[in-house]
Amino acid sequence: MKIRFWLAMFVALNIFLFGPVSGNAAETESPLEKCMSDTLDTWREGRYEQLFEQLAHRGKTSRETFVKKMRESTIRPACCWQKMENFKILNEKRTEATVYVKVGLEGTPGTTDSTTREFKMTHQEGVWRMQLADVLSIAGMTGKKGNAAKRY
Repeated sequence: MKIRFWLAMFVALNIFLFGPVSGNAAETESPLEKCMSDTLDTWREGRYEQLFEQLAHRGKTSRETFVKKMRESTIRPACCWQKMENFKILNEKRTEATVYVKVGLEGTPGTTDSTTREFKMTHQEGVWRMQLADVLSIAGMTGKKGNAAKRY
C-alpha cells in the first residue's frame, strides 16, 4: 500500500514539475505555420479588412476591392484539424519562405475540398505574411476565368 502511495506521489510530482508527458502542439508550431494558421482563421471568420492587413504584396488591389471579392466567394478555409495538414517548410530565408501544405476548404461545389500546394510567404514588419494572390487564388477570385486553385 505504501509503495502505491509513493509511486502516485512520484508521478504527481513529476507532472507538477515537468508538465504532462504529451507536449503541447502549439509549442512545436513554427512561426510560419502559426502565421498561416492565424491568417486562415481570420479569413474563415469573415474579417476581410483585417485579413487584407495581414497579407503581403497587395500591389494594385485596394482594401475595398479585396473585401468585395472575398465577400463574393463562397469558399473559405475549413475548421480545426482540416484547416492545415502536412505543413512542411521547403525553403526559409530571412525575408521569404516557401511552404507546402494541404489547406482544407469549405463552400466548394460538393463536399469539403482541399488544395495542396506551395505557398510563398514574406517576412515584413517582424511577422510572416501570406501572399494576397494566394488567398484570392484559393478563394477562386483570381480575376482570370477558369483559373481556380487546383484541388485534390
